[in-house]
Amino acid sequence: MRLTNTLMATSALTLALAGAATAQDMSDSMTAVSWGGAYQSSQQKAYVEPYQAANDGLSWSWDESSNEAVAKLRAMEEAGNVTWDIVDVVASDAIRLCDEGLAMEIDHDDVLAKGDDGSDPSDDFGDLIVSDCFVPQIVYSTTAAYRPDLLPDGAEAPTSICAFFDMDAYPGKRALEKRPINNMEWALYCDGVSKDELYDVLATPEGQERALAKLGTIKDQVVWWSAAAEPPQLLADGEIVMGSSYNGRWFSAIEEQGQPFAMLWDMQVFDLDGWIVPADLPEDRLARVMDFLSFATDTQRLADQAAYISYGPARLSSAPLVGQHAELGIDMAPHMPTDPDNAANTLLYNYEFWADYRDDIDAKFQSWLAQ
Repeated sequence: MRLTNTLMATSALTLALAGAATAQDMSDSMTAVSWGGAYQSSQQKAYVEPYQAANDGLSWSWDESSNEAVAKLRAMEEAGNVTWDIVDVVASDAIRLCDEGLAMEIDHDDVLAKGDDGSDPSDDFGDLIVSDCFVPQIVYSTTAAYRPDLLPDGAEAPTSICAFFDMDAYPGKRALEKRPINNMEWALYCDGVSKDELYDVLATPEGQERALAKLGTIKDQVVWWSAAAEPPQLLADGEIVMGSSYNGRWFSAIEEQGQPFAMLWDMQVFDLDGWIVPADLPEDRLARVMDFLSFATDTQRLADQAAYISYGPARLSSAPLVGQHAELGIDMAPHMPTDPDNAANTLLYNYEFWADYRDDIDAKFQSWLAQ
């Protein structure tokens, strides 16, 4: 009954947006873009499979290109051939795509389902709606993990992110993402810049050079990763002693695969992930996307996703519904980045800063890597 009511509500919302479309007017296929791995699997289980079950004959395909979404959407728009229907992106990329007119603006209260507590979507998602084009799904963090058994005899377990820069106490290779985001903030923090001044410093050419200089002290010991699945595999193989990745990747490796890792939550960087809809989709594809979007971001579906991966749901009304892991039966709350024991020292990702500075700092960072 609940599923039926939800679908009736989403159909009504689609009519309002897509111009009196009926179920027969909706496309019978969807191409969604995400990140692959454990996160995409959680999406598949929490809302793609139940949505397909309620929409007989709908074919679904995934494109694991979210890390290249901005560049690829720019190219598709230039070619006049946008093949994606809905795209999972981080918040700063959503802001950029919205500013460039590549993502459509969404009236959240008109398009999305109300919260189970009766709240309007704009209130339920609250400040996490950082762009008119962005529909938040999850709160996650980029954080670190290490292998206790690979630390030198007698070495204390690391408690600070600055362990990455301490080659004397923690020798060995470490893995960092092959982009400036997070790495530049950590470098400045570990070079003595206070958290509340990080982005002011990073906005200056001198601050950018200072961050790169700090990263340069460990550059020859860094394995640079592009896919978030790489650091857990590198750590499992003993090729690194510590690495950064998304907290959900570490959860999967530790709890689901039994890897002998320990979490290093210090200075985890909170970020948002969610959907954007490419601009100017044909009417039948847009109608299908909006129907799915309302379904996939309702209170229950976002809570269901937290049963498969340790990312916090973006809706306030979803939080009380988060329970145990769907397969392991363990309580998920202690594994969330927002758990008080994990959030003693955190950094909130600055969406506006990276939306403004990303292209310039990216170019400088890639040039530095090539030196």
